[in-house]
Amino acid sequence: MIQKLCLVVCVYILLPSFIFSQTADSLDKPIEPTNRKESAAFVVFNNDTLFSVLSNLGPYTPPERAKNINERLKLIAEDIVHVQDSFNIMEFANYSVLSYKHIMIMSVGDDEAESLGLSRQETAQLYIDAIRTAFVQNIENRSLVEWLVRIGYTLLTLAGLILIFFVLNRSFNWINKKLVDYEKTLKRKRKSVFRYLAPKGPEYFFTFLLKIVKYALIILILFFYLPLLFSFLPWTKGLVRQFYDYIADPVMFLVNGFINFLPNIFFIIIIVMVARYILRIMTYVTTEIEDEKLKLKGFKKDWAHPTLNIIKIIVYAFALVFMFPYLPGSDSPAFKGVSIFLGVLFSLGSTSAIANIVAGIVITYMRPFMIGDRVKIGETVGDVIEKTLLVTRIRTVKNVDVTIPNATIINTHLWNYTKNATEHGIILHPTVTIGYDVPSETVIKLLLLAAKNTKNLTRDFKPFVLQKSLNDFYVEYELNVYTKQPSKMLLFYSDLNQSIQREFNKAGVEILSPHYNAIRDGNASTIPGEGDQDIRNPVEKVIDKVTGKNQKA
Repeated sequence: MIQKLCLVVCVYILLPSFIFSQTADSLDKPIEPTNRKESAAFVVFNNDTLFSVLSNLGPYTPPERAKNINERLKLIAEDIVHVQDSFNIMEFANYSVLSYKHIMIMSVGDDEAESLGLSRQETAQLYIDAIRTAFVQNIENRSLVEWLVRIGYTLLTLAGLILIFFVLNRSFNWINKKLVDYEKTLKRKRKSVFRYLAPKGPEYFFTFLLKIVKYALIILILFFYLPLLFSFLPWTKGLVRQFYDYIADPVMFLVNGFINFLPNIFFIIIIVMVARYILRIMTYVTTEIEDEKLKLKGFKKDWAHPTLNIIKIIVYAFALVFMFPYLPGSDSPAFKGVSIFLGVLFSLGSTSAIANIVAGIVITYMRPFMIGDRVKIGETVGDVIEKTLLVTRIRTVKNVDVTIPNATIINTHLWNYTKNATEHGIILHPTVTIGYDVPSETVIKLLLLAAKNTKNLTRDFKPFVLQKSLNDFYVEYELNVYTKQPSKMLLFYSDLNQSIQREFNKAGVEILSPHYNAIRDGNASTIPGEGDQDIRNPVEKVIDKVTGKNQKA
């Protein structure tokens, strides 16, 4: 870190930059010259006389004017590195102003021009050319020793900064080592309260704080040391000052904004306190309703928490509307533009979310299911484990969590197996298909026997069998049994199927769906109980009839 800092500082020192301006004198219009005559004075720069000042200017005598001009030239010479086209002449009604950039050097009046026998413009041009020539010669004649001294001071100051950072780094490393050992000792102590108070996050809390102090101290040292480091070379004098100006402007803007914002903070605090107090009351009422300590006619206790969430949204929305005029910058065009943009973006991007929220509210107050109910939504069968305003989560019998948007639930069929199971029981209805050769009484008897021998079914209601259809090749039977445990439906279906198969096997009845090719003039009937049938084929019947044989094969 120190090496990078030194590299940056050296670049700023050795890289010539633009010359930053100094504090300028005012360009106020000078007072008209008086008739008071004084002896001439000379403008001298680096022991070289540039020109003479011959007349008064307002209350200022030639010596006073020359002294002020000499001081201004010295001030400019301290920062100037090379002469640019920055010497200007500004013409006014009865005087001319000579300046370097925006620093005024001197004024030339009509009386002074008359003393030289020239016009005012010619006199001003003569003076500015003399000053420009003197500055060019001054830059050329600057001694190597002076530059070496300036660079030496800068390098010495830089070495001091490096030494400060070196000592600072070594000191903090030593302190850091001591703090790590101390913190380990505290954590090893069983009765140490620190291990409960220290926030969880950084491995060593004290060293984390020490690092923050270290970086804050480095910034503070740079803040006060850099002006000294950059004060020796002309092209770096204004760098830090202008950098501080860049920092000062936004800082002062924030400070002034915060001071102006202070009265509005009290309004915002009051609005927040009122909103929080309302929500605290509503939360207490919700708890009382859920614990059935408070009962409202027609209001179900499972509505309490969703209703509280809706009230929270409404209260927060109104609080934000009331606070909006007191927020800093709320009346600015930029703030309004961003607000409109976010509103449009939210409206376009939250269509599905709003639909799900509305559907969630409808589901909440329709109460088609409760947490823990066994339901079927679309092709998904499972237990409801969570209801929110946006989605409903179902855990299937295979322990798979399925998230279903509330809008989907509103737009599809929903089966609730739990709602009536406790009071009326839920009917399980496995089906079997048996051929026409087995009497229906036998099938019904076997199915009821299978239901009787199946465990865990409720005996509050009698099972029954429905003969659902007479298909082309078989009869379809449906066994109906009751259970009050819908969460075990699949298990009971499995037990029922096993019991049906077991009872039919005992009775010697095959569970199959036969297909027949029936020719009614020869094939035997499938109607049970008709005795022996004539099983001769049609050809044999014709032959027997012709030969006189009247017997059945």
